[in-house]
Amino acid sequence: MPEPESKNSIQVIGRMTLLLDELARHSETVALKSLSQATKLHPSTAHRILAALVSAGMVERVEQGSYRLGIRLLELGNLVKARISVREQALPCMRRLHSSIGEAVNLSVRHADEIVYVERTSAGRALMRVVNIIGARAPLHITAVGKIFLLEDGAAGLRAYAERTKLPAQTRNSLTSIAALERELEKIRRQGYAVDAEEAELGVRCIGAGIRDDTGALVAGLSVSAPAERMKTAWAGLVKDTAEEISSAIGWRP
Repeated sequence: MPEPESKNSIQVIGRMTLLLDELARHSETVALKSLSQATKLHPSTAHRILAALVSAGMVERVEQGSYRLGIRLLELGNLVKARISVREQALPCMRRLHSSIGEAVNLSVRHADEIVYVERTSAGRALMRVVNIIGARAPLHITAVGKIFLLEDGAAGLRAYAERTKLPAQTRNSLTSIAALERELEKIRRQGYAVDAEEAELGVRCIGAGIRDDTGALVAGLSVSAPAERMKTAWAGLVKDTAEEISSAIGWRP
């Protein structure tokens, strides 16, 4: 049975949300009758609330009795997106991961042909020079997160990066040929995470995963750094899950 009309403001807000959620499920316009049936609102109630939403710009009346989401929601969404800080959303997740494994957890972003570390939860048990200071940089091809960005660039992007940088070695384990990097990137594509096998610093290993925003764009990376003898491959799943949790917090939907 359709719900009776109510002047209670809390109910009105709830009903408004029902209508907006139902409109969001459709890429095309939706008829009033369909909205009423889907939300179990009386047609007159739905019509009255939709009229208020149209007046506020949150819904558009395309033709008589047919509706879609309005441009005002896009404006508000862009404001929210602009105010979301990846770092702020990532920190609680990073702390939980750090508490779970007891090793350093890093948040990094790409700047040109380098990875820049913007946040870190320190293990406090070993000095790891590569990411010891927030703002430290490292070439893409020698870091776990950097390789994820190279994978995102595609084959042409990788070749262009190699031509620009000449793929300098940082340690004897650094990958310094396009062929070696191509094999590594294909492995990353299959497993969903990347590793730095003492390629940036001897004695230090990393596991990294990408963080995506609401558009699906790769905007940052999460990694765990540890002395080589303490690193556990089993942590890869935790790193991936935490990166996905951060991605979800900033709007990404698989």
